[in-house]
Amino acid sequence: MAVIAPYCQYKKTNFKIYIVMLLIAAAFFAYDGFFNKTFIKKHTNLGIPDSTLAFNQKSPPFFLAGAVIFAVWFWKAKDKKLVADDEAIIFSEKDKIPYSSIDSINKTDFDTKGFFIVEYKLPDGQKSQRKISDRTYDNLNAVLELLVSKIAG
Repeated sequence: MAVIAPYCQYKKTNFKIYIVMLLIAAAFFAYDGFFNKTFIKKHTNLGIPDSTLAFNQKSPPFFLAGAVIFAVWFWKAKDKKLVADDEAIIFSEKDKIPYSSIDSINKTDFDTKGFFIVEYKLPDGQKSQRKISDRTYDNLNAVLELLVSKIAG
């Protein structure tokens, strides 16, 4: 039986908020820089825009680019999940930690801070650690229970 921990709803919501904020900023600065005649008149000296007007005219494409970047990040991360199946913890097709390579699980900070650390051996024999946080994945209680039962039993 596999346990799935989907990407955290908190982070998904943050991506949406960032996108909306950047779009609003782009619209606000574009309006003041190109359409608000009183603002343009106030910030123009002898036909030359001052730094405020220049910023309002040049910044909207950068805000839009930021919104596009966050949208792409959101699109890539929306289906991200952690799967704990019968053989391994699967972060992606290429990123797996087999239960047989796990040495220990440090869950002392899980109740208070919401993360646990898995210490495991890489295929070349080196030790590595992976911090798994509830700020990245939801449903970590079930994943941790399955992980502890697979390692202990």
